[in-house]
Amino acid sequence: PEIIGNTENCMFVWVFISRFAINNLGILWSERGEIKTAQTFLESAETLYNQYMKENGNPPLDPNEHFMAEEEKLKDQERSKRFEKAYTHTLYYLAQVYQHLEMIEKAAEYCHTTLKRQLEYSGYYPVEWALNAATLSQYYLTKQCFMESRHCLAAANVIFSQAGQAPSAEDNETEQDQQDLRQRKAEIARCWIKYCLTLLQSARKLLEDNIGELDPDRQSELKAQRKKEEDEKEKGRKKAVLFGTSDLCDSILATEEKVSCLYPLDFQEAREVFLVGQNYVNEAKEFFQFDGYVTDHIEIIQDHSALFKVLAFFEEDYERRCKMHKRRVDMLEPMYVDLNPQYYLLITRQLQFELADTYYEMMDLKVAIGNRLEELDSHTIKKINSLAQLAVKYYELFLDSLRNPDRIFPEKLEDDVLRPAMVAKFHIARLYGKLITSDGKKQLENMQTSLEYYTFLVDYCEKHPEAVQAIETELELSKEMVGLLPTRMERLRAKLSPFT
Repeated sequence: PEIIGNTENCMFVWVFISRFAINNLGILWSERGEIKTAQTFLESAETLYNQYMKENGNPPLDPNEHFMAEEEKLKDQERSKRFEKAYTHTLYYLAQVYQHLEMIEKAAEYCHTTLKRQLEYSGYYPVEWALNAATLSQYYLTKQCFMESRHCLAAANVIFSQAGQAPSAEDNETEQDQQDLRQRKAEIARCWIKYCLTLLQSARKLLEDNIGELDPDRQSELKAQRKKEEDEKEKGRKKAVLFGTSDLCDSILATEEKVSCLYPLDFQEAREVFLVGQNYVNEAKEFFQFDGYVTDHIEIIQDHSALFKVLAFFEEDYERRCKMHKRRVDMLEPMYVDLNPQYYLLITRQLQFELADTYYEMMDLKVAIGNRLEELDSHTIKKINSLAQLAVKYYELFLDSLRNPDRIFPEKLEDDVLRPAMVAKFHIARLYGKLITSDGKKQLENMQTSLEYYTFLVDYCEKHPEAVQAIETELELSKEMVGLLPTRMERLRAKLSPFT
């Protein structure tokens, strides 16, 4: 009777019960997969919370307090904690709803707010929180927001450490818990790998010229403007993204300092990011081993290879660059050999193409090194030819994987393999043109083979005009070579004719 007679308390109870009911209806419909219905209820709960806090600001009575004796009622601090926890649940489920509705930016915003509130009100499980923060970091990567992404990952590391050491393996009841902890740690490590790789690749795009080499003028320009711009950006961003209390922030910031969020603009800066990424590769591989996690393990190795590839872009010395690509071959080739294409066709194709591309880049580097010599020595010639032949081998293996059971190459290529197949054909044509031999007849054979591959591209695009957009540059060069090669071959035949 006392509570019912108190108009203000009645309003508190009504607000909380109404909001509690709306919240749970939203959660219920969300779990049933009725996303639109869940959205309606959850957004109503959010509106009710904001309206109440604007008009009153004090925590309402918990529904259970209606049935408690006066001395048992909650203190304001506990009452506020329960009310805010219920609102955090609203935001948590709204984030999921927006994710399902593909409202990605809004989902990320609500996820970030949820994570901040969970820390503020100590309502979280460390491992789950850390994994959610690491996942959110990947959204920020897609937006090129490296400061925010790094902050989420650093926070994930710090909060994950609160889960403590994995239980002893001798305790049979906690063996699965130990395994789960190791897996979650490895998953967070994989998010760090993506961060380092994306940062390096984005820097490369800013720095490369029209032939894919580092542009020194662009490099100098970016270095000059970077400091001022990033200082200004950091002041604005930090206010919006910081997680946790001052003590927690200090730990997170200390973790952030281990890797930059600025675009690396030279080899030394790129190497520092690379080494962080490589450390997380080793950490992720400890759990995701080839025996038991084939796909995950290979994806991690492919990321490791990609880290070496982008680091090589920043290296000025061609020999050192070549050695970096050799490291890629050494890590990719053994996995390719162990794979059964019958079960892992897509991954097999990826490895074939990447190995071909790696040998192709090494061949180009050896040619560039040879061009600096007064005269090509036999060792350099042998190396160039060997690398070219290995590149051809893997491109051909990739193209063979596209053939039907009767070994016939498709008349029309699927969209997902169109560009890789055309690039493979184009590169094989170019590789045959790079083979060095003093045998005139062999030169003619190589030129003829090269012409056939260039002709394939031109003919294919005439039959399938929709393919032109995917390979415009390669097609233009192929047409040029189809026009030039016959004349060159005739000259070589004329030169050889006195000896035939």
